[in-house]
Amino acid sequence: MTFADPTSPPADLIKEGSDAGFMADVMEASKTQPVIVDFWATWCGPCRQLTPMLEKAVRAAQGAVKLVKIDVDKNPAYAGQLRVQSIPTVYAFVDGQPVDGFQGAVPESQIKAFIDKLTGGAGVNSDVEQLLSLGEESLGLGDFGGAAQAFAHVLSIEPENEQAIAGMARVYLAGGDADQARQTIAMAPADSKEPAVVSLRAQLALAASAPAGETAALEARLQADPNDHQARFDLAQAQAAAGDLKGAADSLLAIVAADREWSDQAARKQLLTVFEAAGGASDIARDGRRRLSSILFS
Repeated sequence: MTFADPTSPPADLIKEGSDAGFMADVMEASKTQPVIVDFWATWCGPCRQLTPMLEKAVRAAQGAVKLVKIDVDKNPAYAGQLRVQSIPTVYAFVDGQPVDGFQGAVPESQIKAFIDKLTGGAGVNSDVEQLLSLGEESLGLGDFGGAAQAFAHVLSIEPENEQAIAGMARVYLAGGDADQARQTIAMAPADSKEPAVVSLRAQLALAASAPAGETAALEARLQADPNDHQARFDLAQAQAAAGDLKGAADSLLAIVAADREWSDQAARKQLLTVFEAAGGASDIARDGRRRLSSILFS
């Protein structure tokens, strides 16, 4: 399954500045939107760390702020006027005046806070939330292309957004491309606690463990012998792999009710994965845990 590239922000958000263009690129431009000026030099090691992070944060702001990069060796005039004594030095201009700034290579979180302070941050956050909602709605309607576009747009704004990563992985999984889903969810931290990531990884684990064969054959075995727990367990795995998590939970609960110790409590252990795949707050998980408790403590 192939999807279009995410929407790119305007190309003029970031530019190489100069003393000659400072009035137009910074002073005048800052009267319509905040402009960040990055004073740097080619020999400056910390500059090589800071500038890419600045560029990433400015792109993530989606037009709310611009960045002008000025090489102080080639353009010393305004650096001198602003008393830039060490580099990198960053200034923010609003209405033709410097209003904030910092020196040195700071963490990404501090850069984001710096830009959020300039822009209010609300616009970008609101866009992300709306796009995530649109992606979820599209997935629910089976519009995989629309869902992919929405989640990809979020990732163009926030490349590490775990909800969007999980959303893209769900699109691939729903489209039958489990390998691409695994590659996509690997973008999220291995120890992620984001519910959408945990759920998707559990779904992939269920899909990977599903036995080969048709559910009809397993159901026929159960009709012949309702106490064939292995057949019921295999059926539960097949149901889960097909997305029927409620059916999988019902099958596993039936095994626990008949023999809670069967195969070293395999059914109860698999139930926990099914609950994770469904989502901890889902009706499947809540009802399943209630029924499991009733069985275990009756």
